[in-house]
Amino acid sequence: MDVTLETLLLYADADPDEPDLAPPIHQSTPFAAAGVAEFAKMNSDARHERYYRRYGNPSQARLETVLAAAEGAEACLATASGMGAASTIVLGLLASGDHVVAQRSMYGGTLSLLQHLAPRLGIEATLVDQTDTDAFARAARPGTTKLFLLESPSNPLLRVTDIAAVAALARGMGALACVDNTVATPVNQRPLDLGADLVMHSVTKALSGHADVLAGAIIGRRELIDRIWATHLVVGAVISPFDAWLALRGLRTLVMRVERQNRTADAVARFLAGHPAVRGVNYPGLPDHPQRELVKRQMTGHGGLLSVELGGGADAAERFIDTLQLPVRAPSLGGVRSLVVRPAAMWAHEMTADELAATGIAPGLVRLAVGLEPEQDLIADLEHALTAG
Repeated sequence: MDVTLETLLLYADADPDEPDLAPPIHQSTPFAAAGVAEFAKMNSDARHERYYRRYGNPSQARLETVLAAAEGAEACLATASGMGAASTIVLGLLASGDHVVAQRSMYGGTLSLLQHLAPRLGIEATLVDQTDTDAFARAARPGTTKLFLLESPSNPLLRVTDIAAVAALARGMGALACVDNTVATPVNQRPLDLGADLVMHSVTKALSGHADVLAGAIIGRRELIDRIWATHLVVGAVISPFDAWLALRGLRTLVMRVERQNRTADAVARFLAGHPAVRGVNYPGLPDHPQRELVKRQMTGHGGLLSVELGGGADAAERFIDTLQLPVRAPSLGGVRSLVVRPAAMWAHEMTADELAATGIAPGLVRLAVGLEPEQDLIADLEHALTAG
């Protein structure tokens, strides 16, 4: 029967023959075969969950089942981190001479992958303004462009990509469209329903939700996941069973956590947008967001991530962050506690100053990842920090 996302997250991996309501952690690295025939099958099956942990693991398989169901997909491959997912996609789908079209505004690690590592392998990337849908077509090279790599909303500028339009462009030229759905989560957006071929996640963030997991995921058609898994087997960015177990536990409460963060971030963004000390706020839920109509068309909620630019540049941003009492100065997003960083400082080791400027990350930009604190507490703290600064 058709059920809600909340129910899928609770029951997608349920085993009627298993008496334990909490799934076990399968810590074993190798698994024993009963005989020659079973060993041959275990060794030859893609992503077999009971052969050797680099191939798969029962704890990992349960997580993959739930993640695939959440995104409405056939299959999922869990990885050791979000960058493990991004790197394995690029290495698994592309070869020397291939071309990628990606966004100029995107997570710094993914940009570093495309700008610094991929060219060493003969893979070229063109970065475009994601708010200009026609720019993707202008950048595409028929016969050479094999992948459109998207992130919507983007981190940290919260710009939005017309996923359906770019996916149709990719399909028309025999390329693939992959969307990083980390910021939105499947609670707020389902890229596969919009025509994308693959979804990737940093499971570290909202999906696990408690700042105690390092994991990633690649989700899509089974034949694509099996194709990528062949490279994953060699690269070895393997999720640990304990991280898989923790991520699975976190997923059970994903909907209620994200819906709370949606509401709080909406209120916080409106407060900041009206404050005289604030130069600008980036958040897709604001009524004056320049892509408001697209947001309404492809998102059902706006997420818990926003960014704000203060007058006074980096010094003012640092004073503001230091004055805050609730949000913790730490990377990541989607957890139970609010986190705050200055992206230009956080990504300085991955991107040059020119690259940061090209992506629109100003020195005074502050990124706030809203947690589960009541909105009135966060707003009071933000008001104090803005006034004190």
